[in-house]
Amino acid sequence: MAMLAHLLGLLTTFIGPLIIYSTRKDESAYVRDHAAEALNFHLTLLIASIASVILMIVLIGFFLLLAIAIINIVLGVSGSIAASKGQPFRYPAIIRFVS
Repeated sequence: MAMLAHLLGLLTTFIGPLIIYSTRKDESAYVRDHAAEALNFHLTLLIASIASVILMIVLIGFFLLLAIAIINIVLGVSGSIAASKGQPFRYPAIIRFVS
């Protein structure tokens, strides 16, 4: 489930990690930690994406959206690999909404 929280974020943004966090947070501290981390990451990316759309007026938003997509894929896969190995994982530079 921990690995799935990271992978679902690639397809469903924050919805997949939110579902896993809300349904499994009491069953396993390990799954709760990974799901919370994935949820925080994707909520932060959502805020960054909204800011990028606004910045499309001055054309820099297009480049920011591309960077956000690449970061999403690279870090999402990295998080799922760490979860599959049973290792803790922390996304760098995210806002911690859920702990």
